[in-house]
Parts: sequence; structure tokens; C-alpha cells
Amino acid sequence: MAPLNTRPNLTDPDSFYSELLLAHEGLTDEASAALNARLILILANHIGDREALGQALAAARQSGSASDTGDAT
Repeated sequence: MAPLNTRPNLTDPDSFYSELLLAHEGLTDEASAALNARLILILANHIGDREALGQALAAARQSGSASDTGDAT
């Protein structure tokens, strides 16, 4: 399997981000988290490659670890 592509790859990222924010508009924090979970599972099913999904989980965990722990280094 090829390495996970983490470079920008969306044709119109600003439009997608706006659409994502709009999908969350008016939702409670709980409903917003549930929407995110459903979206992740739908996209994971579409990808279907367990190794790629594992790499994506590791990349997401690593990229957010400093902000999640309050460690700015």
C-alpha cells in the first residue's frame, strides 16, 4: 500500500469547509459530535483500506496531540 496522502488534495477546500460548517449550524455540541462520528464512519467505509485508515488515525492523533495536552512544543 502507498503511504497516506496528507498533502492538500481537495479541489475546492474553502467550499468544502464552508459546507462542513453549515452542516453543523444550529446543532448542540452532542449532535455536532454525532454528525462528525457518522461522517467519519461513512468516509472510512468509502476508503475501505484498513491500513490507510490506521495511518490516518495515527496522523490525526499526532497532529492534534500538542493542542490536546496543552503542550505547545
